[in-house]
Amino acid sequence: MIESIARHLLGLSGWAALAVIFAFPLLESSAFIGFVVPGEIAVLLGGVLAAEHRVPLAGALAAACAGAAIGDSIGYTVGRRYGRRLLTGPLARFVKQEHRRRAEELLARRGGWAVFLGRFTAALRVLVPTFAGMARMPYRTFVLCNVAGGVVWGGLMVLAGYLAGASWQRVAHWAGRISLSLLVLAGALLAGTAAVRALRRRAAGGGPARPGRGPVLLLVSRFPRQAAWLGRRLDPAAPRGLALTVSAVVAAVALFAFGGLVQDVVAREETARWDPVVQAFAVAHRTPWLTAVMTTVTWAGSALLLVPALLLTSWLLLRPRRGVALPAWRAAGALWAALLGAAVLARAAKPLVARPAPPAGQALAHASRFTFPSAHATQALATWGMAALLLASGRGPAARVALGVLAALVALAVGASRVYLGVHWFTDVLGGYALGAAWLAALAAFLLLRRPR
Repeated sequence: MIESIARHLLGLSGWAALAVIFAFPLLESSAFIGFVVPGEIAVLLGGVLAAEHRVPLAGALAAACAGAAIGDSIGYTVGRRYGRRLLTGPLARFVKQEHRRRAEELLARRGGWAVFLGRFTAALRVLVPTFAGMARMPYRTFVLCNVAGGVVWGGLMVLAGYLAGASWQRVAHWAGRISLSLLVLAGALLAGTAAVRALRRRAAGGGPARPGRGPVLLLVSRFPRQAAWLGRRLDPAAPRGLALTVSAVVAAVALFAFGGLVQDVVAREETARWDPVVQAFAVAHRTPWLTAVMTTVTWAGSALLLVPALLLTSWLLLRPRRGVALPAWRAAGALWAALLGAAVLARAAKPLVARPAPPAGQALAHASRFTFPSAHATQALATWGMAALLLASGRGPAARVALGVLAALVALAVGASRVYLGVHWFTDVLGGYALGAAWLAALAAFLLLRRPR
C-alpha cells in the first residue's frame, strides 16, 4: 500500500502535492489513518518533490508543519469532547477506570513532553493528542508542545527527503527504526512506572501479588530483590531513580553514536557519504540575508558569546528562588563545567580523528585545521542544554518544555550555521551533538549522585 501511495504522490506537483503533504499529517492524528499509513511518508516525499522543483521547499515545510499541528489539535478536541463518551460505551469493558484515572493525572501534570516526543513515534502520534484531550491537559500546554513537535518533526522529515532525493526509501527505513526504538523505550518506561507503583503498594501493606492482580505484581512478588532494584532505578520521585537512569542511558547512547560517527568519518562510509550532498545543498542556497543571519547565529556556539551568557545565567541562578533542586553555587558550577568540559573534549578529539576541513573556497568564516567534531556544536548543546535544565528546575510543565525546546533550537541553529558557512561537514556537527549530549548527560548524572538522598 505504501509503495502505491508513494508512486501516486511522486506523480503530483503544485497545489495538489502541497494539499496531500498537508492532509496526511492532519488526518493521521485527527482521523487515525496513521494506524494504516504513517503521515511521515507524505511529508518525506514532500521533500523529494521539492528537490525535483515540483513544489517550493518553503511550501512543503509550511504544509507539513501546519498539517501536523492542526491535526493534533483536532485530535485533542475529539478526545476532550467525546473521549469520556467512548470510554463509557462499548470500550469501557476494555479500559479499567483506575488505569484511566492514572493516565489522566499523568498527562495533566507531566504530559507536555509526551506530546512533544510522541510526535516522533508513529503509534504515539496517532493516540497522544486524543488521550491528552481526554485527560483534560491544559490546552495552553498542549498547543505549545504540539506546535514545537510538529515544526521540528515536519522540518526534519521534509529536509531529509529533500537531501535524500531518489534515496528517500533509505531515509524512510531509518525513520521507521528510530520510531520503533522510541516506542520500545516508551513501553519500557511505562512498564517501569507500573513496577514502581506495584512496589510502593506492596511496601504500604498491599501483600503479595496474586495471579489475578496482573503480571507486574506477579513478577514483583516472584522476584522481590530484582524488582526492588529496578524500582529504585525507575522511581521518578527519587533523585537517584528515573532521572539518573535516563541520564546514564543517554550518555551511553550518545557515546555509542559518537563512536559510530568516528568510524564512518575515518572509513568515509555510511553517514559520511551525506557530507558532499549536504554541503552542496548549503552552498547552492546561500543568499545575502541568510548569510548575515547564519554569521550571527554561529556565535551562539562560541565562547565569546557563551561566557557572557553564562555570567548572566549564573546571576539568575544565584538569585534566591524557591523550588530549586540544587544549591545556587553548585548549579552555577555545573553551568561552567558544561562549557569548559565540552570545549576540552571537542578540541582533544580533533587531532585524534584529523578530519580535514571542507574546501577553503566555500568557507565564509575561519575554519580550523581539523573539524571533527564541531566544537561550536558540542559547546552549544552542552551549555545551552545545561542552562535549560537548571533554569527549568521548580517551574511548571509549559516552562520546562519551552526552555528545552529553546535550547534544542539554538543548538540546531548553531550546527546549521557551521555547515552553511562551509567550515564544517555535516558529520562534524553530528559528532559535536553526540559528544555534547554525552557530556551533558554525564554532568546531569553527577549532579544527581551528589544530591542528598
